[in-house]
Amino acid sequence: MATGNKVPIISASATADKGVTVDDKGNVNEYVFRLCFNDSFQGVTMANFASENLGARKAVIIKDNSSDYGKGLAENFRATFEDLGGEVVAEEGYVGKDKDFNAILTKIKGQAFDVIFIPGYYQEAGLIIKQGRDLGIDAPVLGADGFDSPVLLELAGAAALNDVYYSNHYSSIDEDPLVKDFIADYKEKYGTEPNAFNALGYDLGKFIADAVKRAGSNDTEAVKNALADTKGFEGVTGTFDMGEDHNPIKSAIVIKLENGVQASSVKVNLK
Repeated sequence: MATGNKVPIISASATADKGVTVDDKGNVNEYVFRLCFNDSFQGVTMANFASENLGARKAVIIKDNSSDYGKGLAENFRATFEDLGGEVVAEEGYVGKDKDFNAILTKIKGQAFDVIFIPGYYQEAGLIIKQGRDLGIDAPVLGADGFDSPVLLELAGAAALNDVYYSNHYSSIDEDPLVKDFIADYKEKYGTEPNAFNALGYDLGKFIADAVKRAGSNDTEAVKNALADTKGFEGVTGTFDMGEDHNPIKSAIVIKLENGVQASSVKVNLK
């Protein structure tokens, strides 16, 4: 519809590799853009982090089989981890809204592994982590931006959320003045801490306004060209240029949780 009507469409949270800014054949959708990084980058990021930062050589994947998000992340994590000399010793699946993961966790408990990668959302991830810790599985747990919710802490409990790492679009403990001002303003208006999706939504509004300003009009063709020509846009979720594939060239952040609270973050650049 956007292409047919020649009206730009921009997403702040569509992370699928295909079907967003490029079609299944790799052709760029001329009028479609996004501000977030895609699933393959998150999978690649966490595989590299597991191998290089944690020294992991064996991994288990517990993925959400009911979502393209979970399957895409798992695929890219496995490919990158194995390219780096690692081994995925088990890959288990579940369906969204499942509550009991003890069968899966009991099955993997007897295996030797260094990390668990859970490509899925906080609703299930919180329960998986809690039930795994209760079974004595203390290996580091890795995830992606689907972990970013206070509900993760509610479901897992603080004691279970140690040695947990996930990729995200921004961190609330970032000392960048732009981030600190955004958090303060958001708390003042809404009375709660903003998450990554709030930050992406904020940047989306600024990004569109910036493009319209640079275009000098609200003509859709001019705005589309301005979006594509973006260089050095400074947002709460990072500074980026718009790539030729209409994906932003930006950093991901890997956040470490200690007792359910963000303790540190590391920026990982897109390559």
